[in-house]
Amino acid sequence: MWRNYSRSYMKANRASSISIMAAALIATMFLSCVLSIAYNFWAYEIEKIKLEEGDWHGRIVCETLGADDLSMVCQFANVEKAVINEKLSKKDESVVDVYVQNARTIYRDMPLIATYLGLNKDYIQYNSLLLSRYFIHDPEDETPPLLLALYLAILIIVAVSLILIIRGSFELSMNARIHQFGIFSSIGATPRQIRTCLLQEAVVLSILPILLGSIPGILISYGVIKAINFFAADVSGRHKAAFQYHPSIFVSIVLISFLTVLFSAWIPARKLSKMTPLEAIRNTDRSLLKKKKHSRILSFIFGIKGELAGNALKAQKNSLRISFVSLLLSFLGFSIMLCFTVLTEISTRYTYFERFQNAWDIMITLKDTEISDFSLTTELQDISGIQSAAVYQKAEAMTFLPKELQSDELIALGGLEVVTEPVKAEGGFQVSVPIIILDDTSFLNYCSQIDIAPSLDGAVVLNQIWDSVNSNFRYRDYIPFVTENRQTTTLYKEGQSVEIPVLSYTKTAPKLREEYEDYSLVHFVSLTLWRDVLKPTGEAEADSYIRIFSRGNASLSDLNNLEQEIVRLVSRRYKLESENRVQERLSNDRLIQGMVMILGAFCILLAMIGIANIFSNTLGFLRQRKREFARYHSIGLTPQEMRKIFFIEAFVIAGKPLFITLLLTVLFVQSAVTASYLDPMVFWANAPILPILIFAAVITLSVALAYYIGGKRLLQCNLNETLQNDALV
Repeated sequence: MWRNYSRSYMKANRASSISIMAAALIATMFLSCVLSIAYNFWAYEIEKIKLEEGDWHGRIVCETLGADDLSMVCQFANVEKAVINEKLSKKDESVVDVYVQNARTIYRDMPLIATYLGLNKDYIQYNSLLLSRYFIHDPEDETPPLLLALYLAILIIVAVSLILIIRGSFELSMNARIHQFGIFSSIGATPRQIRTCLLQEAVVLSILPILLGSIPGILISYGVIKAINFFAADVSGRHKAAFQYHPSIFVSIVLISFLTVLFSAWIPARKLSKMTPLEAIRNTDRSLLKKKKHSRILSFIFGIKGELAGNALKAQKNSLRISFVSLLLSFLGFSIMLCFTVLTEISTRYTYFERFQNAWDIMITLKDTEISDFSLTTELQDISGIQSAAVYQKAEAMTFLPKELQSDELIALGGLEVVTEPVKAEGGFQVSVPIIILDDTSFLNYCSQIDIAPSLDGAVVLNQIWDSVNSNFRYRDYIPFVTENRQTTTLYKEGQSVEIPVLSYTKTAPKLREEYEDYSLVHFVSLTLWRDVLKPTGEAEADSYIRIFSRGNASLSDLNNLEQEIVRLVSRRYKLESENRVQERLSNDRLIQGMVMILGAFCILLAMIGIANIFSNTLGFLRQRKREFARYHSIGLTPQEMRKIFFIEAFVIAGKPLFITLLLTVLFVQSAVTASYLDPMVFWANAPILPILIFAAVITLSVALAYYIGGKRLLQCNLNETLQNDALV
């Protein structure tokens, strides 16, 4: 009986069935897109870690291991292989990378391996970042990464959103049948039979959309990955993302979508089955407008028609909630995303591009190369398009600063203890000393630029510290750090110390694309001084750098050609990464543009969901609206006045989320501008007002179109017969 009834109802009410199928299709597509993109981001992160850190699971670092020891490690049941890392191993130290078959037991296996070799836990390491991406965490870590929790939270939010989306369509369809199910209930149908019937219909209508909806979601996620690759193609050091998909993703999407549909249908089905036969037959639950509180604002602005429109909106409050949330989230997300993008672009422009635009044209990073091992400085200078080239490396040391050596300006502010929290030592403070090692030619040129006698036998000290008391990080003021009467400086590192001459104190750093630590005493030294004196007391970074200035105002094509010529010369002997200033700016602009397009598309999808719900709600409540407007017609309201009621409803539905969004966006911009210490007029001069207005206009026109179609269909009916005939349109 119920099966035949369901078939006949679905055939007779194709519009309602299509609405449910469309909701299931959109929800599945949305879920498929989100999960596919999340999976690709996860896979890309793992690839990145493997390229940068390696794909090993555990590591043993100890004195030289023999072949027998290595063989014993490989004999452990879970060990797939163990190999000596030739790159990291030293003469008196072996580094063994261990790969296991089941990575989930790595934190149990490695201590056992170490014990078997007679070593303690200090000699073993874990590729913790890679393991955490596989959701494997150190049991002794009290604060494990929350990536899994984040993924689950996103999945739950998406699933709840989809439940709300699909529930609206099911509720419209089921509420239209309250009268019929009241009759069935009166002749003996149980609530369980009614729920089962409705859930069976939901399954039949949703199976095909669920299976087909995954395909456009996969295609959209594929397009997103391609778009990311396109916009980030010129980002230095980034490897290209390859679209990946796993059958388990498809199975998960189908399963989650199926459960979502069942739960979405169960909510209104349970509510409908709980109604008494008398309530269902009379249809007093939803079909009739209930008496509500007065809509004072609408009645004040629009009079009696505003009162009627407000009463109708309150009666449909639950049905319109999904539309309101979708429109609010889409417009709010779009507005805040654009404003955040503008703020990011302004901040990047001020703190990077404008700050360093005269500090470099081309940058070469020499991977795993010490400056003393670079031998092409002369050949670089012979390239016709190069005005100057500086080769440098960065190192780190410490110095002891007695309190009396602080400058008078710093003491006037309260000393180091006021502007920062320094590491205290007896009678003074420990201060970080970043060391910039310049090739000898560049160091001598730097000495000439600051008007001191060129010499390779001492350091130039950048004598400045940020006045954090009287300025902010956006617009910094600097004061002298130390008194300039000390002719030597003593540097410390790992128990060793060395004293070197100070050639000069200066407030002018060499033109390098470098941002130095706050509250540190930067030293610029020559390669000769570093190699002969300072190397034992400083820890140099693995990479070296080449800063290049081109001749004249080079265009993008000129810089690209010059960059290619330099890369051809240097890459013969060294592994490198290169970038040029103009291309870096264009790449940054493309990244921002890509981010706006991708996030904007997501916001548009949310808006489409909200607008689709409004169309569904407007066209689906024909019975209720028809009876409602038949009463209005009986008391003398003209079709023109009824259209005005529809206009007021559309105005409220579209205007409410827009108004709330504008308030929240202004508050967000105000707090963000204040927190970033930007001049508000700088933001408002670049504010994305036009795109926001266009997006708002599209939402408003879409809502107006939904009400125009619904109102036109309703007013074309014979309202005089409606109060006598209770049939659906």
